[in-house]
Amino acid sequence: MRNIVHRHLGKMVAGTAIAVAGTAVMVAVTLPGTAGADDSGTRAGQSAPQAAGAAGAAGAAGAAGANEAGEAATGGRAVAPGVVEAAPAEGQQGEGRDPLTDDELERAEKIALSRQLFRSSESVDGDRGPQPLGVDLAEPEADEAGRPDAPRRADVTFYDYRDDTLVTRTVDLGTGKVVATGTQHGVQPPLSRAEKAEAAGLLIADPLGSGLKADYKDATGKALTSPDQLQLSGAVYRAAPGAQPAVLDQCGDHRCVRLFPKIKNGPWVDARQLVIDLSARKVARLDR
Repeated sequence: MRNIVHRHLGKMVAGTAIAVAGTAVMVAVTLPGTAGADDSGTRAGQSAPQAAGAAGAAGAAGAAGANEAGEAATGGRAVAPGVVEAAPAEGQQGEGRDPLTDDELERAEKIALSRQLFRSSESVDGDRGPQPLGVDLAEPEADEAGRPDAPRRADVTFYDYRDDTLVTRTVDLGTGKVVATGTQHGVQPPLSRAEKAEAAGLLIADPLGSGLKADYKDATGKALTSPDQLQLSGAVYRAAPGAQPAVLDQCGDHRCVRLFPKIKNGPWVDARQLVIDLSARKVARLDR
């Protein structure tokens, strides 16, 4: 593993499009070169006093000229400095198709999470209650389009890890009631931050995470023990015929993740060949 790491040092990556092959291979980030160095031999930040004084005098003269020009253009009156007004306070209730306010987001999730749903479901880390995924402004009904008084509704989505069900509850923000509930299997919306962190925790604790931990140790000199030490991106993984070991055949019905971890203030680590099944809480390596 260590030999693979050193062979790949120096390759660059933009975003999460990791361009190296192999599992848990560190991708080096371009380090600052001689930017800011003084070609004359003077250290950066220690320019010659004469040059600094000349530059300061030129800047002062330019500023004075600009002030005189401004006063001439305004009949001798000094131009007042610009003022940036503070953003208006956000109301508790939006209007029409305005984005949901923070208050509406919080209230919609509380209304949608009924006592029954809380007791009968399970989150990504095994606690009681479904895993929150998101809250979005619901589309208006066909006969409500364009009406300024159309009800504002929010679609609140949860993932129930107890039986791998996507739960969507529509909340009428005016009445404070749930007006519709839908459940789906095999539907995998984008991952939440909590799910990516849980996937990283499972990978760190698994023997297949040894390469990631070795790369982190090489880059930082410290042991990798927590997802908090990484910047995490990830994508849902769906099973494809012949593309994975049998343990991952249920991905798509199960909630499965491919992680793209980055060492904080350091390189990306290529972990694309590893898949974390959050539903089964297992880690596996893709065959190809």
